[in-house]
This record gives sequence, C-alpha cells and structure tokens, in this order.
Amino acid sequence: MKTFLRIVILGPIAIVVVALAVVNNQPVKLVLDPFNPVAPFFSLTVPLYVIFFASLALGVLVGGVGSWFGQGHVRRAARQSRREAARLKAEVERQRPPEGPETLALRGPGA
Repeated sequence: MKTFLRIVILGPIAIVVVALAVVNNQPVKLVLDPFNPVAPFFSLTVPLYVIFFASLALGVLVGGVGSWFGQGHVRRAARQSRREAARLKAEVERQRPPEGPETLALRGPGA
C-alpha cells in the first residue's frame, strides 16, 4: 500500500518537475553583486531549472538543519531518560537476591 501511495503521489510530482526542467532550459544570468548589477563582480549563466533545483535543495537543507536544532531539547531529554533507565535497572539488579540453590529452596517447589 505504501508503494502504491508513493507512486500515486510522487509520480505526478516527478512528471511536473521534469516538465519544468525541460521547459525552463533557457540560460539566465545570475548576478551575485547587488551593488553593481551592470558590471557585476561575480555572475553565472546557468539554465533556469538549475536555479529552481538549487533553491529547492537549499530550502530542504536549511529546513532540515532548523528542525534538527529545534528538536535538540527532545534528544537531550531522551538521553537523560536512557541514562536514568540504565541507572535504575542497575540498581534493581544490585538489590535483587542472588539466584542460588538456597534461594530456590526457600521459595518452594512451585516457584
């Protein structure tokens, strides 16, 4: 079912993205000098779809980093909980009576 939904949802999106790349293949000049746009210090001439995909990739990257930093408190709480659980487990094991023949004799035959 997941594969079917993935094909139904991502298939049309992939078709639209490929169509955008095919249609928008004209070269555009990307000027990276806001102070002198007539004679820029640095500029690139790339197809328009490269700018689309680069901005999409940059957005995914920035969103992922922002999400990772935003969930830092959750990861910290999970680490503290794991440490606390390990400490409590060790304490329970330390307080548990040893399993030996005398312990089994005290419990009885049905224990």
